[in-house]
Amino acid sequence: MSKQRIRIFVTGKVQGVFFRQALKVMAKKNDVFGWVKNLKDGRVEAILEGHEEKVNRLVEWSHRGPANARVEDVEIRNEKFIGEFSKFDVLY
Repeated sequence: MSKQRIRIFVTGKVQGVFFRQALKVMAKKNDVFGWVKNLKDGRVEAILEGHEEKVNRLVEWSHRGPANARVEDVEIRNEKFIGEFSKFDVLY
């Protein structure tokens, strides 16, 4: 199973709806590492590192988000896998 690193930017009603915390729970369940944070422009940004299938599962989930989110768009950027993370953090 190959590993990958993806940076995503999620647009819509994604702040104030527990998007970051829910993504962290999903990441832990799927052994995906990295971080997630709110951006000043209202989007959420995350870096996801792990096995390709599991990272893709989180990207797919990000198109829906938690119950109160309304995701309008998910921008996906493939990056070179580094393996620099040993956990998943919510950044403030």
